[in-house]
Amino acid sequence: MPKERPLWRGPAFRLCLLSAVLFLCLQLGIRRSWCPEEKPRAPAAAGRAPPPARGTEQHPGAAAAAGRRRVTYVRSGRRGSAAPGCCPLQPPGGRRRKTVRWHIELQPWASQTPSLNYEALRFLKYISTSQISCERMNLNSLREYSETTKKPWSICLDERFSLIHRIRSKQCRLYSLGLGNDDNQFEISMANSGCEVHRFDPSIKSAHIQEGRHLWYHRLSIDWRDPNPAIAAHKLHSNTKKLGTILNEFGHQKIDVLKADVESAEWKILENLILEDVVEQIGQLVFEVHIHWPGFEVSGNDSTVVRYWYSLLRELELKDFKLFHTYKDLSKPQMFLKKEAFNASSCYTLSWVNTRWT
Repeated sequence: MPKERPLWRGPAFRLCLLSAVLFLCLQLGIRRSWCPEEKPRAPAAAGRAPPPARGTEQHPGAAAAAGRRRVTYVRSGRRGSAAPGCCPLQPPGGRRRKTVRWHIELQPWASQTPSLNYEALRFLKYISTSQISCERMNLNSLREYSETTKKPWSICLDERFSLIHRIRSKQCRLYSLGLGNDDNQFEISMANSGCEVHRFDPSIKSAHIQEGRHLWYHRLSIDWRDPNPAIAAHKLHSNTKKLGTILNEFGHQKIDVLKADVESAEWKILENLILEDVVEQIGQLVFEVHIHWPGFEVSGNDSTVVRYWYSLLRELELKDFKLFHTYKDLSKPQMFLKKEAFNASSCYTLSWVNTRWT
């Protein structure tokens, strides 16, 4: 009877043994590559930090990993660029990216419980009280001024502010926002004084019209948002843009005077100027505000609306804009949020000066 062959001499056993050896070698190689042995360290010099306390010791591989992470590469803006971009951090107090704001900070209620009476009285008192005095508020001293202006568009021409000096040096710039209003005598007077004047009105027939050396008309409507070309309804408003967008397209960094008569769109436009910090590029504001109804896309009950108006104006004050003149238009209906109340007119013209522009 043939002798039985031992199991350990069989090919299957040898194959299993070889596989086990290979698996063990592979595990040892992986462990060595991920956890290198720590090199002996030199004695700690004076002034160096002591070793970590017991229980907080660092894994030997963590120090090497931390060393590897010290160099940070920033992807370049150009595709296919071989060299990484480098963007050093700005030092404290240097130029920083401004935080995007989505809404204004609402002021506390005028009373313990929301009340239209208290909100209206606070708001009307606020817009009727000058925050800074201005001795020269007319254009009588300017060349070619006409007294036929239908309403006073008051600007501050005191020597302590920059506007009068920029008018004299022919370096001033005026933006005028309107909606089919024929009262353009103020713009003509400023242009005749040497100011660069741009009037934006969607009712103008041509895209751009120049009258004289300093006056331009643009078929554009200033809004609180830019139209989205992907939305079909927005294509009808392709000539509607935010003021910040217009400034970028025109290459203008500053506006000495912004005049606005936009028939109840002023509240949302003013909010956009504040939220995007465009208002900081403006020297003086002359706005006609309408209070006979909340205004475009201003929602809420009456007390909430007035609180929102008041909060907007307080935001201007926080940005160093001071109210120096108020014109109450008695020729308009005496209405306050569709009510004959508070002895209020439905229309006021308010003038502010940016006190940073000196």
